[in-house]
Amino acid sequence: MAQLSIQQMSIAGIVPSYAAATIDTGDLAANNGKTFLHVKNGGASPINVTVASNYNNPPAGTAQEDIVVAVANGSEKMIGPFNMQGYNTVDGNIEITYSAVISVTIAAIST
Repeated sequence: MAQLSIQQMSIAGIVPSYAAATIDTGDLAANNGKTFLHVKNGGASPINVTVASNYNNPPAGTAQEDIVVAVANGSEKMIGPFNMQGYNTVDGNIEITYSAVISVTIAAIST
């Protein structure tokens, strides 16, 4: 998995830089509970972006599932922020995978 650089939002605004989505293994992004993803799908087909649940010991009566977000072809979506307890790995990252990566770019942004 490729590690995405977290870009810090500021009151003056930012011009985010985007990385190509990583095929097969997906990407990682550090998550402080205020991290969100900006996914652009420039491809000809819709895709799904999945953020893996890492909730290994949920409280009784609760379920934590992967987040799966559809991104239509030729469009973009902001996804997040992500609960640290439910989605962070032991290293403090979220795990992101894609159903396809042709012409898909992503930026990880935090406040």
